[in-house]
Amino acid sequence: MKTKRPSSAPLPGFGVTMGLTLTYLSLVVLIPLFMLFVKAGGLDFAQFAAITTSPRVLASYRLSFLASLAAASIDVCVGFLLAWVLVRYQFPGRRFIDSLVDLPFALPTAVAGIVLTTLYSPLGWLGRPLAALGIKVAFTPVGVALALSFVGFPFVVRTVQPVLQSLAAEDEEAAACLGANRFQIFVRLILPTVLPAVFTGFALAFARALGEYGSVVFISGNLPMRTEIPPLLIMTRLDQFDYQGAAAIAVVMLVASFIVLLLTHVLKWWGRRIGAWS
Repeated sequence: MKTKRPSSAPLPGFGVTMGLTLTYLSLVVLIPLFMLFVKAGGLDFAQFAAITTSPRVLASYRLSFLASLAAASIDVCVGFLLAWVLVRYQFPGRRFIDSLVDLPFALPTAVAGIVLTTLYSPLGWLGRPLAALGIKVAFTPVGVALALSFVGFPFVVRTVQPVLQSLAAEDEEAAACLGANRFQIFVRLILPTVLPAVFTGFALAFARALGEYGSVVFISGNLPMRTEIPPLLIMTRLDQFDYQGAAAIAVVMLVASFIVLLLTHVLKWWGRRIGAWS
């Protein structure tokens, strides 16, 4: 008599799980994005171009992309160093510092914006000495980049940290015994392994900064043509009940995000190829 072999999968079959996944994905992601294009489709090409290429909107695009790029670059450099310190060294307060990395995840972005504005305003604790040196942070593009680096910083640390933990110290010791110096060990052994994670952290920080609103709206000052970001212009048009105009700006940002996502996958693939060749 044949007995039915119990399934080794703890979840239901492929059809049920795939159906639930696609349903949830459609309700949360695909349908809202589709409706965004439908709403923007109510504009003809001339109206769409007039909205998305106006000088004020172009200035906001320029600020958002350049500030996000600067913030992600800073996050990669500082985040890699912090991840290295947390993984490679034992010191008092290490666990506390490690827990502080996740603070931007838990802190509401509006609170972060208020705190940064208070600190870096011309009368703030940090803004006053900087202003004395002729450096203005709050209500400038520098303040926008600072806020974006704050919200994107944990993505780099939490992406790179597990990869550094997986590196075997014996490999580095063997390389040192064979005559490799510290620079050669880092470039030939450590960097190829960590590079894909660095690219991923950079992409996550950049994508997070690109859509940030709460922390930037306070420290930027929202000066037209200088410190406005696209999410602020979208909210402004929504307040004016200009839903099609808001959707048009959002579509441009969405397409740009898809392009960034594609470039991210290309960079990750390139990083893996480098790791395979090393």
